[in-house]
Amino acid sequence: MTASIDINNVSKHFGGLTVFEGLSLSIPAHEFVVFLGPSGCGKSTLLRMIAGLESVDDGEIRINGERIDDQPPGKRGVAMVFQSYALYPHMTVRDNMAFGLKNIAVERSVIDARIAEAARMLEIGHLLERKPGQLSGGQRQRVAIGRAVVKEPKAFLFDEPLSNLDAALRTRTRIELAQLHQRLKSTMIFVTHDQIEAMTLADRIVVMNNRQIEQIGTPMEIYNRPASRFVAGFVGAPAMNFLPVTIGTDAGLVTVETASGIRMATAIPATGIAPGAFELGLRSEDVRITSQGSGNADGVVDVVERLGERTLVYVRLADGQQLVGSDSGDSRVSVGDRVGLSFDSTKAHLFDASGRAWHAREVGHG
Repeated sequence: MTASIDINNVSKHFGGLTVFEGLSLSIPAHEFVVFLGPSGCGKSTLLRMIAGLESVDDGEIRINGERIDDQPPGKRGVAMVFQSYALYPHMTVRDNMAFGLKNIAVERSVIDARIAEAARMLEIGHLLERKPGQLSGGQRQRVAIGRAVVKEPKAFLFDEPLSNLDAALRTRTRIELAQLHQRLKSTMIFVTHDQIEAMTLADRIVVMNNRQIEQIGTPMEIYNRPASRFVAGFVGAPAMNFLPVTIGTDAGLVTVETASGIRMATAIPATGIAPGAFELGLRSEDVRITSQGSGNADGVVDVVERLGERTLVYVRLADGQQLVGSDSGDSRVSVGDRVGLSFDSTKAHLFDASGRAWHAREVGHG
């Protein structure tokens, strides 16, 4: 089973606090959607509203066209996986997975068949007779996912399910979730503040900030063409570099200049861009380390991060601004070196005072 989910003009308030006002979002069947944003942006509240754990003050939520926001959680056809696992400690893994099905009087033979298949899929067959206290964090999370799988829901809802796992286990479980989605072809919504989880899992990412949607797009659309300065700074590791600039035009394209005299012609069309305060945005991979005097700017190396396949170099400019650039994995740059920085002008982004983004024509329409 799978489902499309439509959130139509939904509002939510807690006392005098407005969480959402008129929020709308459509999720097609089979899609893996990630709600991404900082703590307090409303992403978990929105997920809980879909699950029925929070009420909807205005608007409606529909699954496969049927309105469900007035139905109790158990009638909505969704299964939720929590950060805390929420397993019954006195029950075996098998009984934890069976509990929800027993409550709705599913036949024992059907329960056994579903548990066997979920255990095979998640590689937890050898754990079925153990209790949660005998399991590792990763094993408990698999059991929580298995409990959701056996319900054969229309949609899976994941509320930061990897947050309690260590780095290596998070990576492995992330891969397992992606494989699970490929096998089940189910609709999945995953809440996280971790951009790596979002970029690696999602068909589409819903970037949220300050209780509103900033942008919806595929991972690479979000990365390459962020709709706002917030998205540009939140998605990407390290964060995008920003430099205050004044703008001009040349042959219909925007030119930029910093207060310290760094000048660059961009590939951003000048059409529709009014004079004002702007910031230039450049990803670290679009700022290459060169020899002193051979790039767009010079500076002194503050920090060197060696990541194997590439080296991140944090460079302090003469005006005190710090930029992060990229060098080869075998870079010989050291702290204190004077280096040049060469900007890829075709990958430049521009952000106005309201945070709106402007992009080069070569990668889409600005």
